[in-house]
Amino acid sequence: MIPAVIYARYSSSGQREESIEGQIRECREFAEKNGLNIIGEYVDKALTGRTDKRPDFQRMLRDSERGVFKAVICWKMDRFARNRYDSALYKYKPKKNGVRIFYAKESIPDGPEGIILESVMEGYAEYYSENLRQNVKRGFYDSALELKVLGHVPIGYKKAPDGRFAVDPDTAHIVKRIFEEYAAGISAKEICQSLNKEGYRTSQKALFNKNSLRRILENKKYIGIYEYEDIHVENGIPAIIDKELFDKCQTMLERHHKSPAAQRDTTFLLTAKLFCGHCGEAMTGDSGTSHTGKVHTYYTCNGRKQHTCDKKRVRKEWIEDLIIEQLIKLIHSDEFIDTVADRCVEYQAREKDNSALQALENRQKENEKAIANLIKAIENGIDSPSVKSRLVALEAEKAQIEKGMAQQLIREPALDREQIVFFLKALRDGDVNDDMYKAFLVDTFLNAVYLYDDNKLVLVLNYTKNKSKVTLELIEKEIGDGGGGSLFAPLSSPGHERPRSCRGLSAFFERATSIYIKL
Repeated sequence: MIPAVIYARYSSSGQREESIEGQIRECREFAEKNGLNIIGEYVDKALTGRTDKRPDFQRMLRDSERGVFKAVICWKMDRFARNRYDSALYKYKPKKNGVRIFYAKESIPDGPEGIILESVMEGYAEYYSENLRQNVKRGFYDSALELKVLGHVPIGYKKAPDGRFAVDPDTAHIVKRIFEEYAAGISAKEICQSLNKEGYRTSQKALFNKNSLRRILENKKYIGIYEYEDIHVENGIPAIIDKELFDKCQTMLERHHKSPAAQRDTTFLLTAKLFCGHCGEAMTGDSGTSHTGKVHTYYTCNGRKQHTCDKKRVRKEWIEDLIIEQLIKLIHSDEFIDTVADRCVEYQAREKDNSALQALENRQKENEKAIANLIKAIENGIDSPSVKSRLVALEAEKAQIEKGMAQQLIREPALDREQIVFFLKALRDGDVNDDMYKAFLVDTFLNAVYLYDDNKLVLVLNYTKNKSKVTLELIEKEIGDGGGGSLFAPLSSPGHERPRSCRGLSAFFERATSIYIKL
């Protein structure tokens, strides 16, 4: 089961707190159908998606760095952010941390061109972030040569007046205790429980968990080693524990990491994308151990688990490799890249009319109407302190709306066609062995995969004007008896030949486009 969290939000406009319960309920149903294990919820109440000043949203972004969860489920795309540019920036951080984002009620969220455009924006966000990082690194390197603190100060230390590390007497004993108890054979779970029960917290003021404990146990600073890139200085930091104890804990960590539980920590790329061609149920990640102790991974139909479908399970490696090969062939088509770029440019022009600016204009109209009503009431003799107070508040809101509109007009940069083409072609150079690259291809271009037992596989791509969820009935209607051939010549499954014919790109944006593959 892939660990996941839910992010839910309702704004103060026309929504009630009960809507949160509905969002969470449908997100949990989505998680159950797609092999996702909900381990937490982040909820922002009466807060708009047009701003990032949402406490739980920011906490979720910070927690994505800790590696506790691998997926975020939102009810719909607009729960994450109203603005596509902001959405791309916000999603860049969790995706960089290996966290995937799913939508419970939208298989094609906000239009297919929007998905690709958002991926392009994420790519440019990464590009600018890398440039900024390089500039910041120069200053960091100079500070590192002086053995100064850079960034986060781990528990047990504090920043001295000269900018270097100094032992914090209030928390150093916690570090010693963690190492000594772990070396004595006490489990990470038990150590965390006892520390949390006694009121101790991490340097981030959070509860201890297995991940934060492991980071402490692996941190070489505690034996006095200062490291930054190629800088490695023994005794560059005051040591808290001795090297013998540290080495013993490293040996135990390595042994525990190789346990069967660790071997099952597998990423299933096709989560929420792969469906049974017989009953339409989701096919979720599963694993089993052979008599030799080797772990084998599969995708299994949920209907089969419930004894309502006889669909055979399929090997994870085979189906994922097959899908990735098709997507890579897709982006190597110049005709396809040109078509996508044209659609993205058209989409930007179309989307601009429905952006956050439109929402601000609607708020402006409501604000002006409310102000006019109050002025009319005052003119009719209703002149109480509460009326005046409300008028002052509305005038302040009016100023904020006008400021927001001005910012919005200069905030959303439009990508030109050359930038989009350049980015999509750059995807051709990705590392096919990189899980993040493969996840990017799947999330960007693939809407759904329907797998049959009768040597038939259907890929549904994110290239349709239809924003509704792609269903098995729609697929059967589109492919009929499967006589249309295949768009690509895929990697054959064992014992089958490659298909002979290929279908062109002309119908991509006309219907729920599918690639029929005869295995």
